Amino acid sequence: MSHTPPPAASSASPGRLSALPWLLRFGLAFGVLNTLLTFENRWPGFGLLYMPRLSFELCIGVAMLMAWVSWRGRLSAAATTWLSAGFMALVAVRYAFVTVPAVLGRPVNVYWDGRHAGELLRVAAESMSAWQLAAGLGVTVVGVWLLGWIVRTAIRTLAASLTWPVGRPWVLGSVAALSASFVAYVPDVRDTRWFFSLPLTPTIVNQSRLLAQVWLPERVEAALGPSPAFDGGLSGLEGPQGRADVVLIFAESYGAVVFDQPDLWAALAPSRAELAQAIALSGRQVVSARITAPTFGGSSWLSHATLLSGVNTAAHADHHLLLASQRQTLVSHFARNGYRTVGWMPGLKRPWPEGAFYGFDRLADDAGMGYRGPDFGYWRIPDQAAMALLHEQELRFDADASDRKPRLVVFPTTTTHAPFHPIAPLMDWHKLTAADGGYRMEDVRTALANPLASQRPTPNYLASMRYQYGWMASYLKDMAPRPLVWVVVGDHQPPALVSGQGATWDVPVHVIADDPALMRILLAGGFVQGLELPAAALGPMEDLTPVLLKLFDGAPPEHAEPIPSVAVGAPADLPAGPLPSGT
Repeated sequence: MSHTPPPAASSASPGRLSALPWLLRFGLAFGVLNTLLTFENRWPGFGLLYMPRLSFELCIGVAMLMAWVSWRGRLSAAATTWLSAGFMALVAVRYAFVTVPAVLGRPVNVYWDGRHAGELLRVAAESMSAWQLAAGLGVTVVGVWLLGWIVRTAIRTLAASLTWPVGRPWVLGSVAALSASFVAYVPDVRDTRWFFSLPLTPTIVNQSRLLAQVWLPERVEAALGPSPAFDGGLSGLEGPQGRADVVLIFAESYGAVVFDQPDLWAALAPSRAELAQAIALSGRQVVSARITAPTFGGSSWLSHATLLSGVNTAAHADHHLLLASQRQTLVSHFARNGYRTVGWMPGLKRPWPEGAFYGFDRLADDAGMGYRGPDFGYWRIPDQAAMALLHEQELRFDADASDRKPRLVVFPTTTTHAPFHPIAPLMDWHKLTAADGGYRMEDVRTALANPLASQRPTPNYLASMRYQYGWMASYLKDMAPRPLVWVVVGDHQPPALVSGQGATWDVPVHVIADDPALMRILLAGGFVQGLELPAAALGPMEDLTPVLLKLFDGAPPEHAEPIPSVAVGAPADLPAGPLPSGT
C-alpha cells in the first residue's frame, strides 16, 4: 500500500500567506465602491472629480454585508442583483447631490428638479441631430451597463473577501473606530470628519419626507397651517385714474436696527429726511410699522415666501413644502383680479424652477432684465439701474395704451446685501437706460477703491442704506407713475457684525401712496404716520399679509382718524428748517 507523504511544511503561517491577496481583493473592491460614493463636481459644469474621502454609508454597509455573509455563508445572485441596483441608485443620488448645487446654486430638490428633468431632456434632445441623439443614447446605455457590471463585480468581490474569518475582526474594528470618529464630531469644536465625504443619508431622508408630505395633502395642511383668505376684489386700488400699480420692494438687510440703535439712526437721519421730503413733494403720504421677520442676517427667501403667502416659512423644510403646494399667494390673487404680475429679481443668477409656484407673468432675472452697464461686484446690477429698467419696461405709462394692465411687481433689492461693497453712484435716471447702461468704468473703479466691509462693516452698511434712501427718494419725486402703491419691507436684519448682540428680528415696513383712504386703513391697523417706526411690532411677518389684503381690498377702517394734511415741502415728521443736501 503506497503512502503519499504530506507536503513540506512552510515556514510561513497560512494566515500570512492569505493576508496579502485578501487585502488586495478587499481594498480594490472597497476602493471602487467608495470612489462611486465620494466623487465631487468638477466646477463649472457636469463633470466629475475624484476626491480622496471615505463614505460613512459604505463603512456601515460593509459591516452589514459581513454580518450577512457570516450568517448565510455567501451572497446569492439575486441578493447581488438587488444590492447592485440599490448601489446604482445611490450613485445617481450622489451625482445629483454634487451637481445640482454647482449648476443651480442650491441643494437638490427632488420634487421640483424631478418635475423639470423631463423638460430639460426634451430641450436637449431637440437641440441635437438624429445621429447625435442616437450616439448619446448609445453611450448612455453602454455607460450604465458598464457601471452596473463594475458595481456588481465589486460587490461580489467584497462579499467573497468578507467570508475569510481571519479578516473579519480587522474589518469590524476599523468600522467601529471610524464610526466613533464620525460620532465624536462637534461643529466648530472638534473636527473628526475631515477624511469623510458628506453623507447622503440626510438628503435622502429630507427629500423622502418632503415627497411624503407633498403626496399627502392633509400633512401639508397640518405642517403649514391655514392661509389667509385671498378672496377680495382689490377694490381699494380703484381710483379716478384707474387701478393703481403696486410695487412690493423687499429691501435687502433693511432691519429695525437702523431705527433702534441711536448711532445708526443719527447717521441715516439726513437721508431719511430727504426721502420723507421727496414723498411729500410728490404729493404722496407714507405710514410705517415694524414686523418680525422669520429669519435674521440671511436666507431672504424665507421672508419673501412668508409675506407673499401669509404662511410662516421660518423653517427651510416648511419653505420647501410651501413651494411644492398649491397655496394661493399675493401674486396669484392679483393675477386673478386682472393684474400683470412681474418678479423683478436682479439677484437671481441661476435657474429657479421653484419660482413656478408663484406664477409670475414675467420673471426677470439677472440676465433677463437687459442691463448693459459694468458689473458692480457679485451683485452686479445696482438697485437704481434695476429700478430704471423696471420703470422703462413695465411701469412707464403710455397714454395711448388704453388696454394696459395694472402691475404688481415684486422687487428684491441687492445693493444693501452683504458685503455692502461696491456701491454705485446715484445717476440721472435717463442715462441708466442708455445703450451703455449709463455707468462708466471710472465709476466702478471708484466704488472698488472703497474699503471692504470686512474692514469696516458698519460704515459700508450705512453707505448702502444712504444709497437706498437716495434712489428711492429720487424715483418717487421724479419718475414714479400715478396711481401707485409702493410697499417697502425689510427682509431681515443685517448680519450681527452690524446689528450687534441681542438685536431683535424686527424689520421696517413703509407704505407710500397718493390715496389718503388707503393710509387711513393702515393707521387703523397699527401703522404710524411718517418713516419712523413704532416701538412695538405688529406681529410676525405672516400677519402683515392679511393687513395688506385688507388694504388692497378697500375694507373700511375701524375707529380710524383722518390723516393730518401735510404741506408740500414740510412733511409732518420733519423738523422745521432747511433739509440736508442729497447723497
